[in-house]
Amino acid sequence: MFGMGFTEILLIAVIAILFLGPDKLPNAMVQVAKFIKGAKKAITEAKTAIDNEVKISDLKEEAMGYKAQLDAATDTLQGFKNINPVNDLNDALASAKNSFESTSLEATTTPVEPKQNEDMIQSIKSKDEKGNA
Repeated sequence: MFGMGFTEILLIAVIAILFLGPDKLPNAMVQVAKFIKGAKKAITEAKTAIDNEVKISDLKEEAMGYKAQLDAATDTLQGFKNINPVNDLNDALASAKNSFESTSLEATTTPVEPKQNEDMIQSIKSKDEKGNA
């Protein structure tokens, strides 16, 4: 105990008996025991408090790491927020429509006359003549 051997403890006990006497020695031993118990309790509480502070600082450090990751992910997602596929499709559709309209206005159209077949004309005329007769 505290790096003291049996002989040293015995020497302290003999000196305590000589100075305190057999009447006061039991009370002195109880008070020393209470003091040692109180000191151990204080040391244990201080140790627990320090351990809790270390745990809290570790948790804070870990939380800061998660916050940094979350901030990085948020910044990455901000770039995607500005991308809207519907707007892109509408822009592409308007562009295609404008190019189609511009090419249709530039194109010159000539009316196409239907080709009339001589046989068809003759058959129509013959039907008309039979109907009138």
